[in-house]
Amino acid sequence: MGSNFNMLDGVHPSLIRLTRDVQVLSEAVRDPELSTTDRLESFEDIINLEVGDTALTRLRNLEREQGLRQLYIKYEGDNPTGTQKDRIAFAQVYDALRRGFGTIALATCGNYGVAVAFASFLAGIRCRVYIPETYHTERVREMLEYKAEVVRLPGSYEDVVIASSQEADKKGYYDANPGGSNTALQLKAYSEIAFEIYDSLRDAPKYVACPVSNGTLLAGVYRGFVNLYKRGKTSRIPHFVAGSSSYKNPVVSSFNKGLAHCADLDPAKIRETEINEPLINWHSFDGDEALYGLIQSNGAASHISDQKMKKMSSYLLKNDGIKVLPAATAGLIALLELHAKQPLEPDRFVAVVTARH
Repeated sequence: MGSNFNMLDGVHPSLIRLTRDVQVLSEAVRDPELSTTDRLESFEDIINLEVGDTALTRLRNLEREQGLRQLYIKYEGDNPTGTQKDRIAFAQVYDALRRGFGTIALATCGNYGVAVAFASFLAGIRCRVYIPETYHTERVREMLEYKAEVVRLPGSYEDVVIASSQEADKKGYYDANPGGSNTALQLKAYSEIAFEIYDSLRDAPKYVACPVSNGTLLAGVYRGFVNLYKRGKTSRIPHFVAGSSSYKNPVVSSFNKGLAHCADLDPAKIRETEINEPLINWHSFDGDEALYGLIQSNGAASHISDQKMKKMSSYLLKNDGIKVLPAATAGLIALLELHAKQPLEPDRFVAVVTARH
């Protein structure tokens, strides 16, 4: 009897195995003889099969240690390339396919590049990924095996975002970078996380914690809960908690300074490490949206050290058997530090985390 799993031609066997259903759908998406409507329908079916509906897992061991009951993680490692980035990657590739683009371009520190490369491969769209020369990302091999073109550029992440957007505009590529016209689409994709949490808990939790880089994730989940509250589905909007690398993120710094708008940091003071790369910025492209969510929800934000993130990642693996990227624990740590300062009343608490790949 044949296997239920197959690989599309050209994908290394060490990468994601695809069910036969997804392979057939991908072949349809890549077929130029089919109508755009039929190709889009097939790609939407792939999204429905592969992306989202991630696990909401209760951390009972951490609850006992911290004295905080009903503590959950929304485990975005269940997505196909192991992070929440699949949600916005597939949304962007769907949009590019709908609008007739043959090439999609983006800057990344790693995870987003892999997610877009994978979604682009399934859709038969060329993918160009731009990465700062100094970054340590270990996921370049995966991007290449999904047939993405990897371009290393000098400068910071923000510099590379600008450069890749300029090249996309000049050459007619679909620009999948954060900020600008993409913000609404990406926030809508991340709002699905709120809907999934509601589906499990049947109401909004008291607090939701997120790691913060550009701010898109937190802003999208916040908008999702606002939408649910306005529709009368939940009794409240959660308080949002942001965690990021110590003094290397504008959203956290701006919130703790009481600013109404997200202020840039001094680029000269930003230094990346293998642990903090997914979090650091001197400019957060969707920072204003994230800051708005923190302020409106009467939330909190904390600077988290590399050491704390690494320790929490190890703890979750040892005690709960959950592989979590150290940087992804920043929001969870910020929530626990808030509880340590002033014990939170019994309720339900959710931290969004992503996997170690």
